Amino acid sequence: MSLWQTIISNLPEVEGPTQKTLSFREKLKWTAIVLVIFFILGLMPLFGLGINALQRFETLSIILGAEFGSLISLGIGPIVTASIVLQLLNGSGIWKFDLATPEGKKGFQGTQKFFSLFFIIFESAIYVMLGGLAPAEQFKGTGFYFQMQLILIFQLFLGGLLILFLDEVVSKWGFGSGISLFIAANVSKSIFLQAFNWITPPGSSYPPGAIPAFFVSLVSGDVTTALIMVSAVIATILVFVIAVYVQSMKVEIPLSFGMVRGQGIRWPLSFIYTSNIPVILVAALIANFQLWGRLLQNTGFPLLGTFSTSTGQPISGFVYWLQGPNIIQSIVTQHTLFIGVAPYLQAFFYMFFFILGSVVFSIFWVQTAGMDAKSQAKQMISSGLQIPGFRKDERVLERLLNRYIWPLTIMGGIAVGFLASLADLTGALSRGTGILLAVMIIYKLYEDIARQHMMDMNPMMRKFMGG
Repeated sequence: MSLWQTIISNLPEVEGPTQKTLSFREKLKWTAIVLVIFFILGLMPLFGLGINALQRFETLSIILGAEFGSLISLGIGPIVTASIVLQLLNGSGIWKFDLATPEGKKGFQGTQKFFSLFFIIFESAIYVMLGGLAPAEQFKGTGFYFQMQLILIFQLFLGGLLILFLDEVVSKWGFGSGISLFIAANVSKSIFLQAFNWITPPGSSYPPGAIPAFFVSLVSGDVTTALIMVSAVIATILVFVIAVYVQSMKVEIPLSFGMVRGQGIRWPLSFIYTSNIPVILVAALIANFQLWGRLLQNTGFPLLGTFSTSTGQPISGFVYWLQGPNIIQSIVTQHTLFIGVAPYLQAFFYMFFFILGSVVFSIFWVQTAGMDAKSQAKQMISSGLQIPGFRKDERVLERLLNRYIWPLTIMGGIAVGFLASLADLTGALSRGTGILLAVMIIYKLYEDIARQHMMDMNPMMRKFMGG
C-alpha cells in the first residue's frame, strides 16, 4: 500500500451502521439530532472575536450553511470546495479515479475528506489572518494578539471538523446528506425571518419582514416600498411553484422482471437528473469568490474586485459581475424598464455563468457519483430488470440509458442554472438560489423518506430499489 493510500485509509471517520439497512424511525431520529446540533452550534459565538467583516455577507452565509461569527463560520464551504477541486481534477483526467470499483470509490472519498480537512485549516487561517474574523480591539498592540488569532483559528477548525463529521452522520445514519440538510435549514430559517420578522430595528421605518413591512408601508402611504415587498413575496411563491413542478418532471423507462413474465415497472429518470448538486456547487463557488474578494481587499490587494465600504456590495471587478442584481426592485424604484445598460449586462453575465457552471458540474457529478449509464445499467441488471423484448444484457441496457441520461444531464443543468439565476434576479426572499435549493432538497428528502417508508412496509422492495 502506498503512503497516500495509508494516509487516506487512516483518516478519522464516523462509523456506519452494522446492519445493512436502517429503519425509518432510526434515520429520522439521527437526522433530527444532527439538525438540532447544527442550530445550537450556530448560536455559539467565537471566543475573543472582535471585528466580524463577514457579517454583512448574509446571503453567502445562507448558501454556505454558515453563521459568520459563530463556531460554524466556515459552514459547508471547505467540504464543497474540496468536492469542486476533486471533481475538476477527476473530470479533466489530471487525477483519475476508477469509480466503477470499490477501491476507486474508497480512494475518491478518502481523497475528498483529506482535501476537506486541508480546506478547513486553510480557510480558518485565511479568515482570521486577512481580517475577516479578527480578535477584539483590546488585544491589538499587545503580545496576546497572535495567540488570540491562533485561538480563533482553532475554534474555526473545530467547528469545520464538527460540520464534516455531522455530514457523515447524516449520510450514513440519516436521510440524504448533511450538506443539503444544512443548506435547507439555513434557507428555511432565513425565509421565515425575511417574511414575518415584525421587530423594527432602531433607525428604520419598517420591520425587516416583507409581509409586516408591506402593511406598514401601505398604512404610511409609501407605495414604492409596498410594491417592492409584495413583489418579493410573489417572486418567492413563483420560484417555489416552478421549482416543485420542474423537480416532479420525469422520464420513465419501461422495464420488466426477467424471472416474472408479464410483470414490470417504470424506472424514473428525473428531468433535473443531478438534482440540486450543480446549484450547490456553483452557488458555493460564487460565494467563495465573493469572500476571497472581500478578504483580498482588506489586505490591500483587490485582485477580484472592490466592495462598497457602506453596503458591502461589489462595485467593480470580477466579483461585481458575479453579483445578481435585483432587477425587479430597480424597475419598481425607478418606475421604468429603462434602468440603464449596466444592470442588464450584469444580469446576463450572472445568468450565463450560472448556466455554464451548472452544466459543467452536472457532467462531472454524473461521472463521479455513479449516475452514468453503465452504473445505472449494472444496478438494474443486479435487481433482475431488463428491457422488454430484449435479452438480458447490460450493454443493451447501457445503450438505451445513454439516449436519456446525457440529454437529461445537459438539459437539467441548463434548466436548473437558468431557474436559480432568474430567481436571484427577481429579488425573492432569501435570494432565489436559496429558495430553489431548499425546495429541491426538501423534495428529494421527501422522496427518500417515502422510499424508505415503502421499503419498511414491503421488505421485498429492497431488492428492486437497491436497498
